[in-house]
Amino acid sequence: MPHSLTTNRMMNDNRSGLFAQLSSPRLLLFLILVLALGLRLYKSSIHGLYLDEKFTLINTAGVALEGFNQHDVFFTPGKTYFTPKEFWKEKHLYDYIRSIMQTDIGNSPSHYALLWVWVELFGNSDLSIRMPSILFSTLIVGLVFMMVKRYLRSEPLALLCAFLAAIEPFFIAYSHMARNYCMTIFLTMLGSYLFLRILDRREEGKQPIGLYVAYGLSFALATLGHYLSVTIFMCHGLYLILYNRNLKTYIGLGLSTIGGAVSLVIPWFVFGGGKYTFQTLAYQAKLYGGLAYTNPYNNGFNIILPATISNVTKKSIPLWADLMLFTNGLSSETLAFRNMIIALAFGCIAVFIVHQFGRGRSVPVWVSVVIPVLLVAGFALYTILSARLIVTAALPLFYYLLYQSFKSYKNRSDRRFLFLLALMTVFPTLFIIGIAFRNDHTYGLMQRYSGFSFPYAVILGGLTIRQVFRQPTYLRVTLVAVLLLQSVYLVDLLYRIYEDQAPKYTYYGRYRIANPYNTAADRIKQLYAPGDTVLYPSARTAPRDEIENTYTRHSIIDAQYTNLYLPKDATYYQRMDTTQTDRIILVKGKSGQRITIFNFEGTKYRY
Repeated sequence: MPHSLTTNRMMNDNRSGLFAQLSSPRLLLFLILVLALGLRLYKSSIHGLYLDEKFTLINTAGVALEGFNQHDVFFTPGKTYFTPKEFWKEKHLYDYIRSIMQTDIGNSPSHYALLWVWVELFGNSDLSIRMPSILFSTLIVGLVFMMVKRYLRSEPLALLCAFLAAIEPFFIAYSHMARNYCMTIFLTMLGSYLFLRILDRREEGKQPIGLYVAYGLSFALATLGHYLSVTIFMCHGLYLILYNRNLKTYIGLGLSTIGGAVSLVIPWFVFGGGKYTFQTLAYQAKLYGGLAYTNPYNNGFNIILPATISNVTKKSIPLWADLMLFTNGLSSETLAFRNMIIALAFGCIAVFIVHQFGRGRSVPVWVSVVIPVLLVAGFALYTILSARLIVTAALPLFYYLLYQSFKSYKNRSDRRFLFLLALMTVFPTLFIIGIAFRNDHTYGLMQRYSGFSFPYAVILGGLTIRQVFRQPTYLRVTLVAVLLLQSVYLVDLLYRIYEDQAPKYTYYGRYRIANPYNTAADRIKQLYAPGDTVLYPSARTAPRDEIENTYTRHSIIDAQYTNLYLPKDATYYQRMDTTQTDRIILVKGKSGQRITIFNFEGTKYRY
């Protein structure tokens, strides 16, 4: 063989080998995980802590908000000042329990326990306390891949679903929050994976003791991370009732769940802060229910409406829409309910035509023209001209393809797995809708409470998108164009999340500056000299129940939050200033000069 031919063949072989390495599932998964981690790390410490995150930080330190366990630090009779060293005095178990009761209704002890260890190791900077959320959010991506690969037996589909999980705005936004959501979503998904593995092993006639223990532990830790996580485990129980008749499986899963409850969950409700939960929930139901009828709009919480069918439907539309990337952002509030109905009607006509005439190898030319026309035909009737209505009109087609994807699985176990996915996608939202009707107000209809559904919704979205690429050319091109249009909105949403301008995801519509309390603490450390005094603003308090009713009638939270960032052994002289409510002031000892360390300007920088 000529030398040139041999050389060319060797070069081609090397290129083929390189291409195979670049396209290997392991490498692609690694790149997706790197992408996921990068999207979650980006700007993760730029914006200051919002209210609930400050609660997280103070609970992790065992400090009761407004000083229930600090009577001897603030406003102590005969004592004119306090120091960081006194603030950081040793805390005991009840201090942590009381803190969680006061600021989190006895919720999330497992998250606080994890974060306490984390802070001891890595400190309490904004990035540090958000890092567990970042890591759990990234692990969700890997777990999505594992579940799809194992139970739908398709690596390309598993990679697609992992990619969708990597760019899911909900996961990215909540990875930037030092709260329990990413941890509990991961734990519930881990519980789902363990549940399926247990069923696999039981079909093999084995009794997987280790899996049972892990499942019980995931149930307990998830429940103690967020109480609504039980909605996913309820789906497991319903699935068992419908599809499993093996008594040993019931006994094993029952004992593992009871074991987790008895060892961790029940003790928390009997001896820990959980005993306060039901009392608070009853109080909140009464409070929000009253506001829904007396002051639904300017009540200091949110828009709270009576739980009529109309109100609940309109409030829950965004919850359902945001579960899928191809429906994310669709809302009757921005598009008008009438316009959405018109768009969906045209979409249903499109589904009928596709089902009757638009499948198979030979598709009439008129069908390939009519389908895209139907997606834009509503603009002759809409009262709002928004390109999102094209996406709305395409929804029936997407869900039709999801149905077709389900039908393509003939194996009984595959169909049962798909049923479980669908159940775990819809049940958490149905559950909070049921609670809304029970309590007669819409306050709890929030995206974060349906967040346990997102991993499974991502998988259903991956099935739908894969099905799009299996369609005849006319339909594939049309729906890919719709997906590209929707991707523009998703990129814009991610930009607004990073810029702190997506209130549904970040809870704020304006840009948050860097943590003002950390900034104030840094200035105090720089400027303080022996003999100086730090003054903290102290407004009058208005406790709403006995848990909030502490020993003082003036707020000390600005002092508490700032001291969290001061050295634990420092002896800076500090006092509460009840004559003003906005400024942290450093009074120089010799000259009496007053230096404004930070001005909160009312609620502007208190978030």
